Amino acid sequence: MARPTVLTVEDDAAIRRGIVDALKFAGYEVIEAARGDTGRDLATRRDYDLLLLDLVLPGGSGLDILRAVRAGRPTQPVIILSARGEESDRVEGLKLGADDYVVKPFSVKELLARVEAVLRRSPERPGDVTCVEIPRGTADLARREVRFVGGQREELSEREVELLRYLVNHAGRAIARDELLANVWRINPRGISTRTIDMHVARLREKLRDDPADPRIVLTVRGKGYMFAGGGGAAEPGVDPTWTEHGAEGA
Repeated sequence: MARPTVLTVEDDAAIRRGIVDALKFAGYEVIEAARGDTGRDLATRRDYDLLLLDLVLPGGSGLDILRAVRAGRPTQPVIILSARGEESDRVEGLKLGADDYVVKPFSVKELLARVEAVLRRSPERPGDVTCVEIPRGTADLARREVRFVGGQREELSEREVELLRYLVNHAGRAIARDELLANVWRINPRGISTRTIDMHVARLREKLRDDPADPRIVLTVRGKGYMFAGGGGAAEPGVDPTWTEHGAEGA
């Protein structure tokens, strides 16, 4: 079972290092940021289980990060890290949907207890997908193949498996290309062309027999990215299923 990942956004280097070390020792994976702009980028694009968020940051406000997270990920667990004199900001954070707060200075024991409590009561994250039902067949991610009614098969590459798994785990949500680069390709998306995402989606659609002119499994969401729909039915509002890969780069 994968270890929970905690994103820590804290500008004080000593506090951040203490948090990161404590979380790692307790068995968590950790992503960290020291600035508001970097933290917002990670918080809205990376995949993680819990956000530990300082409110006063260089390069952007912690409350702005929280607003951005809530806009795109309404159920994302968030714990605010605040100083004693930031009560009004702390209250505003709770109104914006933060799950809990810890006042500095805090003990490692208290922080870990809050982290465990929030993760325990948060909605379960999608488990590891092994099989995906699609129209006229099944994508077997463990065997890295697609099996269709009638016996036909298509082999999936490792990257195609990871791409499909990520889309399925976030079914119903538009996934930006930068988020896919960060979480499937595991690379920093800054300054990197996202055309490779479009090429892989086109190839995946081909193997799933998802008509690129009228896709029903992997949809293109204008201005946002891609979304797994599973197949069948009308497109969601804002989704243009007839928009082909040739025009996708400008989404």
